[in-house]
Amino acid sequence: MAASRRLLPAVAVAASLAILAGCGKKGTLVPPEALVPAPIASLAVAQKGGELQVSWSGPGKQEGGGKLENLAGFLLFRRNVLPPGEDCEECPGAYSQLAKVDLELPERVRRAGGLWIYDDFDLQKGRTYQYKVRSYSKDGAQSKDSNKVRRSAVTPPLPPVLEAHGSPNEVELNYVALPPEEGTFVGYNIYKSKKDEPAPLAPVNKEPLAGTTYRDQELVLGLAYRYTVTSVAKVGADTVESAPSNVVEAGLVLPE
Repeated sequence: MAASRRLLPAVAVAASLAILAGCGKKGTLVPPEALVPAPIASLAVAQKGGELQVSWSGPGKQEGGGKLENLAGFLLFRRNVLPPGEDCEECPGAYSQLAKVDLELPERVRRAGGLWIYDDFDLQKGRTYQYKVRSYSKDGAQSKDSNKVRRSAVTPPLPPVLEAHGSPNEVELNYVALPPEEGTFVGYNIYKSKKDEPAPLAPVNKEPLAGTTYRDQELVLGLAYRYTVTSVAKVGADTVESAPSNVVEAGLVLPE
């Protein structure tokens, strides 16, 4: 009996050690900062007409590499870039929140494929603007800052005037624009979509076109298409597009 009593403490210690060892097999504790959304690295900005078009794609992973399943939205920030010697990006209040994007009820943004797009119209010619964006999860945890992008607002080219003519084999577009007030003329971009689809983000041409006529043969009989054209100029190191031309609808036309 005395021997069995002496064994009880030893058995209890062994059981405790076994439990602790089992707990250790569950893996290393994950720090909370690894569970927040990974920082966005795709932020971009371009001038189209009188607006700066800010775009980004949402993260698919947590900062620690795990799958992100509780993304709730984005916070977009902007600051005015001051002249050298006066600029202070790290100063308190340098950035102001431009938009809060709630994924359940997104406002002031639009979606094109995997991209989120914010159109910033509150601009002054000659001023440079810098942007950054953060993601936030459903529990309110924010990611680190995205990559930062900046752009100077300039006078864009005027939009072209566009006409379209359908035939049995193609749609012919004819367009013309005045020379840009600022910068050097580069060419034209053609945008095409089916009649009931939203306007596309990218043009059909890979590089701006020099000519003023475009023939589209990538068509399906019976479908109507919508076209717009923009004028493209080079201002300093930046490429600037005009606002879209008038919208025209056209398609293949059966011979009479």
